[in-house]
Amino acid sequence: MIKKPRLLSVLDVLSGMMILAAAGLVFFYAPVEQMMGLVQKVFYFHVATAWVGMLGFIVAAVAGIFYLAKRTEQWDITGFAAVEISLIFFLTAIILGSIWAKPAWNTWWTWEPRLTTAAIVELIYAAYLLLRQGVDDPERRARFSAIYAIFGSISIPLTFVSIRFLRTIHPVVIGTAETAGKGGFNMDSPMKLTFFFSLAAFTVFFVDLLWHRIRLGKLQAEVEKLRIDTYSNGM
Repeated sequence: MIKKPRLLSVLDVLSGMMILAAAGLVFFYAPVEQMMGLVQKVFYFHVATAWVGMLGFIVAAVAGIFYLAKRTEQWDITGFAAVEISLIFFLTAIILGSIWAKPAWNTWWTWEPRLTTAAIVELIYAAYLLLRQGVDDPERRARFSAIYAIFGSISIPLTFVSIRFLRTIHPVVIGTAETAGKGGFNMDSPMKLTFFFSLAAFTVFFVDLLWHRIRLGKLQAEVEKLRIDTYSNGM
């Protein structure tokens, strides 16, 4: 059994406290937005989970580059862990966006550029998991996964810029004062504090989960090696 690092235990506590503090800021500190009302508070978690989802996919691409350069198992485990975690966060962001869209747009879903590209990203990385399931040889699986993660990461910037270059009803919140004219809203100081603290809290939470998943991945890799060795000796 791999001993749990003390720093990871500290990170567990820190991430939990930051998430609770972010929730407190959202519900008790940030003011209610005048036009959208209480549903606007979904925004803080929606953006934070989307950010963490994209961050993890980028981490997977970087890990893929390092794997192809060094052929070290550690990078394959890291990339796989990042994708697994980010798929959950990105799906959560899509669900929260739908909850926000219902009162704002009077529909749970519409095929506008941001929502469409977000759905495509989720499917791209779901296919990444299917790819790994379909390859038994660890070295080939790691190589194919690294290449896939690198090319799949192209979808991330396309999703981010889609609402800035294409006709869309999705609000542009992070930007200049012109965002209000594009369906967004201007954030006052309490909103900005809550927004950036939520981003920080979910980022720390992501790092914590990633570290745990990498540790679990190492154990899974050891089990797989034992299984392969046992099968080889049995033959």
